[in-house]
Amino acid sequence: MSAHETVEITGHLMDHGILSRVLDDIREYAGDYTIDRFDVGRETDDPSHAVITVIAEDDEALQRLLMRLQTRGVNQVDPGVASVAEADRDGVFPDHFYSTTNLETRVRVDGTWLEVGNPEMDCGLILERDADGKPVRVYTLPMSDVRTGMLVITGADGVRVTVPTPDASAEAFGFMESEVSSEKPQAVLVRQVADGMREAKAAGKKVLWVGGPGVVHTGAAPAMVAMVKSGYVDVLFAGNALATHDIESSLYGTSLGVDLAMGRGVEHGHEHHIRAINTIRKEGSIRDAVASGVLTGGIMHALVTQGKTFVLVGSVRDDGPLPDVYTDVIDGQRAMRAELDGVGFCLMVATMLHSVATGNILPASIPLVCVDINPATVTKLADRGSSQARGIVTDVGLFLEQLAVELVPEYRRS
Repeated sequence: MSAHETVEITGHLMDHGILSRVLDDIREYAGDYTIDRFDVGRETDDPSHAVITVIAEDDEALQRLLMRLQTRGVNQVDPGVASVAEADRDGVFPDHFYSTTNLETRVRVDGTWLEVGNPEMDCGLILERDADGKPVRVYTLPMSDVRTGMLVITGADGVRVTVPTPDASAEAFGFMESEVSSEKPQAVLVRQVADGMREAKAAGKKVLWVGGPGVVHTGAAPAMVAMVKSGYVDVLFAGNALATHDIESSLYGTSLGVDLAMGRGVEHGHEHHIRAINTIRKEGSIRDAVASGVLTGGIMHALVTQGKTFVLVGSVRDDGPLPDVYTDVIDGQRAMRAELDGVGFCLMVATMLHSVATGNILPASIPLVCVDINPATVTKLADRGSSQARGIVTDVGLFLEQLAVELVPEYRRS
């Protein structure tokens, strides 16, 4: 092994198991290491600091390893300056492109540090220069959107990442804590989520919801409508199913053919969802259906009448789908990314696929809570790289009812 680099990391390296995972990564990438310095924090809240020499077979292997370690918040002691290569075809990064994390990132170009404004994992870093050749900005870009001639950062040199600092005063949303709560007092968890949403709104930030059809199936749509009308739902990411069953509920009083008031199936109920889709397609869009008076209630109606944003992205299993649904997933990703600016809090309820998809495009700095009856959903989110995610295992319907009572006091009387 001939290539080596000195790196450092600061944080709660022992009690959160970070150092162990860093060393495991080095061995997994066929590298070696020596720990040159290790300062352990004395108090519970004191961070530790480690300096490590990382060794790899050659420079290419070393660069790959350094990029992997940056997902843990590891940086080079002397980062140097970034290397750049020009993309020579659409949709393809140059070899050895820097693979991004969702952590706060800075890039050093020509001696100047540039902040990456939209951190997102599994993308490339694009450098823009002005007419005089001076670097003006660096931003993340998914592979599908790279175009010939773009300047792409390659290798890990000149790149630094920063792990969000846990806020000791905000126990509800301490970053880098991916524990899943199933036995904690639900009233406390609901209050913590409500506080996070209030803090985001007080700071002028948007609250992003990611929802699945379970919101409707469990009878929690009225609770969500109340929160939309009270300003606690600014953006909704969902698929065809949530919107379809919400509209079915408004038009027919059923969700997947089940009477939500009686809790049992009704005659011809299996047709209701496809007839609901057909009704909206006849009107042209959800907004057109609201404007014409065809759609008069439910979550989608509330979002339209309150001027809120929704992005519906479909899948191969969708019926219809609704005319508002993005059937090209790349276009859907772009539409979702376009709504992330200004988001200060994200709540994910009853959807595994959309939760993971949204987690993949969110910066690690945005507090994120995932609520689902299935523990696998909330743990998988953290396993896919959204290390800031907090999980709550509970019935989504009951949770949203309690959250509405916490955020909208008059909802208790409705």
